[in-house]
Amino acid sequence: MKLLLVQPELSYATGADNLGTVTRIAEQFAAELGPDDVLLLPEHFDLRPSRDDYEAGVGGLARGLGCHVVGGSHHENRGGVRVNSGVVANAKGEIVTRYEKVRPYATERERVQDGSAFGEVTIGGRAVMILICADFWFSDLFARASALPDVVLVPALSVTRKPTPGYSRALWRHLAISRAYEFGTYVGVSDWSHVPTPEHLFFASGVGGLADPTPIDPDAFFSPIAGDARLYHLDFEALSAFRADRRQRGFFWKK
Repeated sequence: MKLLLVQPELSYATGADNLGTVTRIAEQFAAELGPDDVLLLPEHFDLRPSRDDYEAGVGGLARGLGCHVVGGSHHENRGGVRVNSGVVANAKGEIVTRYEKVRPYATERERVQDGSAFGEVTIGGRAVMILICADFWFSDLFARASALPDVVLVPALSVTRKPTPGYSRALWRHLAISRAYEFGTYVGVSDWSHVPTPEHLFFASGVGGLADPTPIDPDAFFSPIAGDARLYHLDFEALSAFRADRRQRGFFWKK
């Protein structure tokens, strides 16, 4: 499985074509992607009011790239209330699962209600767990997973109150490495890039990247996104060996 993580410069402006932005970035990698590969989009990248437009956009992107797309999230209108939720589309553009943000964060709680179902889906025979942004910070959600995830995907909008992104980047990297090591899993994060302009209502910190528990070199535990996208090759043989070693020593989370 190859995992394409993105960290684009997105816009809060009315009518902004954020879907077009992520599409142009992802299309650069189209020749390297196959049906069991995955593109992860950031949280709330699609600000359009129409749920149909959002789902059609995710499905069309998956079909065009010929891979699975984990569609970040969208504020879904459900009979007068909103839920921060997303969809996964397969390489044919078909919606194969849906997921929600279980615990909205900060002022977001004024705009959306709590969700009830984080994401679980099998892609290429691998168990994939999807946790929208702040949900990743709650370890109890892992205990609710139906299976040990091989890959944890986090669509993020890493809002920060700090004047620079360094504080949040450090916290996110430490957490991603800890989760990857504890659960013997890959952790991929796609985020909005850090662009401190007056247009942005919130300053994202650009925390995207991949946590990999298998290297011996500690500097390789987390590989940040370079630029606006990065393609990662996930080595599940190395992951299986890592899990086997930890099980042998009685030092592995059981599910």
